[in-house]
Amino acid sequence: MPSVKNNLETNDADLTKSSDISSQTEKLWENVAKELDWHTPWHKVVDWHYPYARWFVGGQCNIVANALDRHLLTEKANSIALIWEGQDGKMRSYSYQQLSDAVCRCANALKSLGLKKGDTVSIYLPRIPEQYIAMLACAKIGLVHSVVFSGFSAGALRDRVQDAQASVLITCDGYLYRDKYIPAKHHADQAMTNTPTVKKCLVVRHGREDMSMQKDRDIWWDEIVDKQSSECKTEIMDANDPLFILYTSGSTGKPKGVVHGHGGYMVGVYYTSKMVFGFKSDDIYFCTADAGWITGHSYIVYGPLINGTTVFVYEGPPDYPDPGKWWSLIEKHKVTILYTAPTAIRALMRHGETWPQKYDLSSLRLLGSVGEPLNPAAWEWYHQNVGNNCPIVDTWWQTETGMHMISSLATDLQKPGSAGKPIPGVTAEIVDDEGVSVPVDTQGNLVIQTPWPAMLLDIYQDSARYRKAYWSKIPGVYVTGDSAIKDKDGYFWIIGRNDDVMNVSGHRFGSAELESACVAHVSVAEAAAIGIPHDLTGEAIKLYIILKNTHTPSDQLRDDIIQHIRIHIGTFATPHEIAFVSQLPKTRSGKIMRRILKAQSLGQPVGDVSTLEN
Repeated sequence: MPSVKNNLETNDADLTKSSDISSQTEKLWENVAKELDWHTPWHKVVDWHYPYARWFVGGQCNIVANALDRHLLTEKANSIALIWEGQDGKMRSYSYQQLSDAVCRCANALKSLGLKKGDTVSIYLPRIPEQYIAMLACAKIGLVHSVVFSGFSAGALRDRVQDAQASVLITCDGYLYRDKYIPAKHHADQAMTNTPTVKKCLVVRHGREDMSMQKDRDIWWDEIVDKQSSECKTEIMDANDPLFILYTSGSTGKPKGVVHGHGGYMVGVYYTSKMVFGFKSDDIYFCTADAGWITGHSYIVYGPLINGTTVFVYEGPPDYPDPGKWWSLIEKHKVTILYTAPTAIRALMRHGETWPQKYDLSSLRLLGSVGEPLNPAAWEWYHQNVGNNCPIVDTWWQTETGMHMISSLATDLQKPGSAGKPIPGVTAEIVDDEGVSVPVDTQGNLVIQTPWPAMLLDIYQDSARYRKAYWSKIPGVYVTGDSAIKDKDGYFWIIGRNDDVMNVSGHRFGSAELESACVAHVSVAEAAAIGIPHDLTGEAIKLYIILKNTHTPSDQLRDDIIQHIRIHIGTFATPHEIAFVSQLPKTRSGKIMRRILKAQSLGQPVGDVSTLEN
């Protein structure tokens, strides 16, 4: 793949705007890094040239050397690394040695296809062990993995594979989600009709296998992986070599390819996993996320495995075949830590406390929340009915930050609804639009004032967007795009997004991406997307649509547009509401004023509209 720039160019004006990292903070991160294995020590902890930071400069490592290799020299080798249960009840488990063997076989298979250090592999798999094995195999031999959530449509997959310039795509024949069969290979075939960089496609046997295999391109996973050696040398990587590209929605239509590297990211997820979850040797840790999102990368695969933890993964949804499914799994596997999303908690709340009461959940010692603010009512229900009053760690972070940035800790005073305080080593603040700190209990922009190890290296092939998206609104700081309040005790309370990004069930959607998909429908002339509050998903998508003159509103047309969006993005992007309108509020330059649509939708004052064209 084209190299990710170690972009350290800057100018004096930039430097005067940025905050220097303190020697105390630098020492903290250096001490954490020393707890891990390095092939070559670094000669500089951080090279910070606003807005780029390069951590552990000169250091050589590989994240897999710490997630797997180092455990094989200890008694951990025979400890369970991964327990997986399918929606159909089938189970697989891997010791650290067995997981390493599987990763080596996959890595050797990828090498046999001619892949070399720096090439990119796209992974389009459901929550099955091969998803994690493929990620680790790529990292082990210096390939860059780009995991695409299996719920994405063929078009969304194509766009991400194209942008990442992947040489190989890994998928499966298909899989069941609830009662619906998802033909993953069929979607991949559609995507690959316009992905010229993809030369080979590895296909895992997981579903019905009733799909086509293209000669000389498609290869069954078991026919190439299973015959490989279980020994494979771990590639020595520079600390700032890219580890993965993960796409996240922004305020423009094209998803951003967030790039993370081996060294700093490794240190960040190791430290925050240990700090926030306080892993113990007998923990069974259940993170309900998917590796198609950053939570699965940082807190299913890399962070827990570096800490030598036993990770439990369930393939299916939380309420299938009944709302007691998760609770039965916790009882069965003696889960000690549950890390999930507020959307799931609220969905299970609706079924009442009788469901968790049917099961023995006494093994739980810690609960976690991720993806969006956990509202106080859901916090209390989760605390009392699931955790039997055990602590809750409510974590705030982003794809771009790579690691937890703000979190309550098990030993902290619990404040339902608050994300807690910044992780030691993280400098967060609430500021106004000029970058000035606001008073206590005042809403403002949540910013990070100094670099941290797991921060993104860049936006793939778009450094200008990196600067504009995160560093231009308030010079000198990383602008998260979230609004928040800090109380007198230093606890942060996240309010929501400031930009045109919606957070639906923990999934981020850029308004432009949704609008682009909508306008591609033959009947639609123009569209605007906003997020509106929803008691289950946090936010829901509302679309305002102007039809072409040749079409008129109808229930059938509304259904057609919804289906069109599902095909182009995925079912999880289904609009909650569609309003057919004759015009949209715009500035004289043509910019759609989504904040006015949102205010109107919520019955709030629209503010000054004197500068609008209509």
